[in-house]
Amino acid sequence: MADATYNLNGGFKPTMKRFADLSGPDFFPTPRWATFALIENEKFNGEIWESACGDGTMSRVLEETGQPVRSSDLYDRGYGETGFDFLTPQWSADNIVTNPPYNCAEGFVENGVKHSNRKFALLLRLAFLEGANRANTIFSKIPPARVWVFSERITFYPHGVEPKGSGTTAYAWFVWDKDAPGQTELKWFKPGYKAKFA
Repeated sequence: MADATYNLNGGFKPTMKRFADLSGPDFFPTPRWATFALIENEKFNGEIWESACGDGTMSRVLEETGQPVRSSDLYDRGYGETGFDFLTPQWSADNIVTNPPYNCAEGFVENGVKHSNRKFALLLRLAFLEGANRANTIFSKIPPARVWVFSERITFYPHGVEPKGSGTTAYAWFVWDKDAPGQTELKWFKPGYKAKFA
């Protein structure tokens, strides 16, 4: 579905709307610093599976944990195993870390919790915490162990677009941890990751 306001007067609006990649030609790579914020605050033991790897931007950062990283994507974006639909997973991993397509975030939660042996981390809008349906399903039945809120705004740009400006949407890493107690802990990343890992 095209967004009529997406490119007005030659300018992109990457921070106002982010549409699901239904046909595969576009994607929104995760800025490196957003992944560094996660791996500096969450320790991952064992293999990490990046299940929506795109061009490998997040996978390359995850490799810096020293853990083996497996990368896959539904579409061929030049990195990882392709044609793999995470909503019908065929394998499990010790840890799963990814930035999912927005139209299937809830399906990623369901499958990620099932197919991760230790930790499962999803980069989502902070507003994912809202909603009666998620309150009655995800958050009452399989709540995350920690929600890491970004104090700096993430700006997502379509692949190949020069980053300019700042985002208007709040994001957080939602972390399910099989070794953590059932209560969800709300935490904040300290400012500075954007400058440190730009």
